[in-house]
Amino acid sequence: MSVSKGSAKKTPLIRIAKRADISKLHAWFIRIAAILLALASGGLLILALGHNPFAVYRDMISGAISTKTATIATAKIAIPLLGAALSLAPAFKMKFWNIGTEGQILAGAIAASYFALFHYQNFSRPVLLFIMFCASIVAGGLWGLIPAIFKAKWGTNETLFTLMLNYIILKIVTYLRTGPWKNPSSSGFPKIAMFDASARLPNVFGVNIGWIIVLGIVAFMYIYMRYSQQGYEIAVVGESEHTARYVGMSVGKIIVRTILLSGAIAGMVGFLIVSGSSYTLTDNTAGGYGFTAITVAWLSKLNPFAMIIISVFLAVLKKGSNTIQTNFKIPASASDVLTGIILFFMLGCEFFINYRLIFRGSNKAVEVQND
Repeated sequence: MSVSKGSAKKTPLIRIAKRADISKLHAWFIRIAAILLALASGGLLILALGHNPFAVYRDMISGAISTKTATIATAKIAIPLLGAALSLAPAFKMKFWNIGTEGQILAGAIAASYFALFHYQNFSRPVLLFIMFCASIVAGGLWGLIPAIFKAKWGTNETLFTLMLNYIILKIVTYLRTGPWKNPSSSGFPKIAMFDASARLPNVFGVNIGWIIVLGIVAFMYIYMRYSQQGYEIAVVGESEHTARYVGMSVGKIIVRTILLSGAIAGMVGFLIVSGSSYTLTDNTAGGYGFTAITVAWLSKLNPFAMIIISVFLAVLKKGSNTIQTNFKIPASASDVLTGIILFFMLGCEFFINYRLIFRGSNKAVEVQND
């Protein structure tokens, strides 16, 4: 027996192999190392800008949670972010790559805004808020239903489809803002009027009651995904559509039902934003929550309770980055880069938890030849 020289030459310098198993201790070691590397790399950027990294990191944290006002502002970021991440959980579990959460949020926000702007005098506050809530759910669900039907019937690429729908709904908001919903008393500036007090969500502990609603959805989604028959069907379709069909599941029906739910939750997030924090509809209502929620869903491995921790962490980063812009005169672009570095290492560590690098010479596997 001998080792083939030709085979050795063809072996790449670095290969990637999926880990068969990894202990929890090893996984946490990788995560902690990633956090330390992220802080060190971000510190180099801060030093290059001429500031003390320890002072900047301290102000990032204190600027997000040190006062009641700061904590409320951070919570207002975390609430819609968590809601958007929850909306992605069933879709991603089914391996339906819904990149259209931004659009579904806007669809829900438009529906809620319609009643807030034009029917606030016709209903009492509780009834109005309930109608806005229901309208946002229906609108978000229907907007998500469009790519779901195309996927179920014709197998279209849901990633591109849902992404393109974001731009369509955004232009609808622009049309409404500059056209039929333009505030006549805005001195010529194209914007939509602020909501009446009756169309605004009440506060609990200084934060709109959206946080109670979202936490309720966390519990619902945990039970739905793990213990319901529909959650089981979602998991089977995500693993293999062929297997799902073989055991008699209606894959098309499951896809439509699941994305209807996903879009409905995203639409509700739109209601929470316009009625709980911004009190109006703008082109920036979705605020990037739909895209950032993808990071939350990925890092949490679609665990609803883990999403709470990660959403709060990202909200602290977002609010803290605004603080250091003010305190240290750090440009917004540099602040975004700092946040991006931290997220890069957090996402990167998950790669090393699931895969390992094999360098040439470290693997003793050889090609066996018969002489």
